[in-house]
Amino acid sequence: METELPADPAPHSRSASNLAPEPTAPVPVPPEAPAYRDRGTGLVVFGVLQIILGLLAALMIPLIALGAFMARLGPGGAMRPGQFISSVVTYASLAAAFIILGVGSMQMKRWAHALTLVSSWYGLITGALVTVLMTAALPVAMRSALAQAQRNAPGPSPALPTGVMAVILTLIIIFAAVFLILVPIAFIIFYSRQDVAETCRRRDPIERWTERTPLPVLGASVVLAIGAIYLVLVGVTTPLFPFFGRYLTGIPAAACFLVTAALDAYIAVALFRLQPIGWWIAVVTVPIRLLSMALTYSRADMMQAYSKIGMTDAQLKVLNSNPMFRGHIFLWWGLTSMVVLFGYLLWLKRYFKTAASAPADTLQTQAG
Repeated sequence: METELPADPAPHSRSASNLAPEPTAPVPVPPEAPAYRDRGTGLVVFGVLQIILGLLAALMIPLIALGAFMARLGPGGAMRPGQFISSVVTYASLAAAFIILGVGSMQMKRWAHALTLVSSWYGLITGALVTVLMTAALPVAMRSALAQAQRNAPGPSPALPTGVMAVILTLIIIFAAVFLILVPIAFIIFYSRQDVAETCRRRDPIERWTERTPLPVLGASVVLAIGAIYLVLVGVTTPLFPFFGRYLTGIPAAACFLVTAALDAYIAVALFRLQPIGWWIAVVTVPIRLLSMALTYSRADMMQAYSKIGMTDAQLKVLNSNPMFRGHIFLWWGLTSMVVLFGYLLWLKRYFKTAASAPADTLQTQAG
């Protein structure tokens, strides 16, 4: 019995099946990596600059001590202990802050990048206000000081030529503008670069506390926290509180400073946590404080208040002869700073709208 075998396929059919391409899955194209340039060297350089600024601030402490010693020989008498302590603590804090941020920048830490950028903006704003204040008030104060020195001289003394005084004032203002305006601008330009932030993220992969809130909100929170600490210092060393047309001194003034410091500390924490209640308390209380300061500066006698906190008649005479104190220039500068802070708080409203609407959006998503 014969069995038929199936016929072999045609040669052309076999070759055609072998040449047919097999279907393949599409290969995904990886996205292009963003352009990135390591800025580690720049972070080290700017960190060293911050350390140098911290050392310069630390050098002010022995100069303050020397000034306190020399004040005993002057017509105004010895410096008040509270004034000496306040000045030393202020410059010591500045020195510590610059050095810590400088070391953190050299180590390329995320928190150092954020805090340096925030402090640079704060330094630029306050530095611009100080430079404007010096430009407006320093010529008057210098003329008054020279006139006072000529009156107190035992014999006739030659007057300082106007041209020489103009050159001295110009150099002082330029020196102040370099450190108070140009240096913060240089820090802002460098630390605002995306490459700098990316370098810190790659060198420091751990998320830090400074990244838990938007950077503009972090700036307001840090400023209010530092302000709260400063209010405690002033309340202890110089208890002189402006309160709706009069100056409080002694224990009532110290208590007001402590209460205001506690309020600012709470607002700083609430803003950092993006709590709308903190923003509302800030925008309600800041105008009230502005009104209290304005009424006090325009109506109350500051020299009389200074006499109540222990200043001698000689010290009051020196202050009264200085047009910068007599005209409340420093106090009005503080008022201007509060106005700037209030405007910045109003601008921050956009972040707290998002924070307030987030729970509602989440509920709608879950219901859907």
